[in-house]
Amino acid sequence: MQRHFDDIQLGSIELFCLAAEMGSFTAAATAASVTPAAVSRSVSRLEARLGVRLFVRTTRQMRLTEGGQTYYEQCRQALSQLVDAEREVAGRQSAPSGLLRISVPTPYAHYRLLPLLPEFRQLYPDMQVAVHVSNRNIDFADEGYDLAIRGRDPVDSSLIARKLEDAEMVLVAAPAYLKRSAPLATLDDLQKHDCIQFELPSTGRKMPWSFLQDGKPVEVSTQGGYTCLEDYLGMVTLARNGAGVVQAYRFIVEKDLASGELVELLPQHGGTTRPFNLLYPHARHVSLRVRTFIDFLTTRLALRR
Repeated sequence: MQRHFDDIQLGSIELFCLAAEMGSFTAAATAASVTPAAVSRSVSRLEARLGVRLFVRTTRQMRLTEGGQTYYEQCRQALSQLVDAEREVAGRQSAPSGLLRISVPTPYAHYRLLPLLPEFRQLYPDMQVAVHVSNRNIDFADEGYDLAIRGRDPVDSSLIARKLEDAEMVLVAAPAYLKRSAPLATLDDLQKHDCIQFELPSTGRKMPWSFLQDGKPVEVSTQGGYTCLEDYLGMVTLARNGAGVVQAYRFIVEKDLASGELVELLPQHGGTTRPFNLLYPHARHVSLRVRTFIDFLTTRLALRR
């Protein structure tokens, strides 16, 4: 096989990735025990080789160019695979390390994933976890994420999906709201109520509400004076404070229902669910840190259900 890189070029790539992660040549130099000039020379060598600028540098800040961001994401993944390959061959499979980047929607982050991370890092102290908490869909190739959790069935055939759970939906409102509002006994009565909406970032459309009627799933269009555009949990906060009716995941409001802060409505039409899946790209080699996290998360969530 023809050589494409020499030792200096590989070292330059490592220093470039370190500078990109730390946002500073000086910080990267300190971490790598070299001089800032050595980091600068390494980046200059790469820029000359590629024919593009990798960083925009001013007296106040340093940031990756568009080409630099693309190059960094690919290099970071390649270097990570090299490290994992060495560990596997060397028989160090029981000690995963490195940075894991995962994207997760707001409700699943706060009520499922984040509470588990302290235990994960106690088990694997050499691992670092960067969590992107957002309801926006990420692009694995362009943004460099290892894993994503999404509240939907996957539509991208390039992704592997592991079902985490089917989360039950429940209709709720605060007692204070119900005291001053019209009766709510049927699905048709929802048209008389202030229904708190959530706008899906991926489509800009409001999330439909789903129910069971005569044993069959139906979707009901609702309307109201409140719409949450980014934070799904904002709907529940509004409902707790008497703003209106909301359909939410039961795992978010189960404590509120137990305490009486929220009241379940139309239970005869309840029971619908939405899936949460763990997604990651197809690859010949799934890194040790990714495999370890998948095994940990699926095991812990199975115990909680």
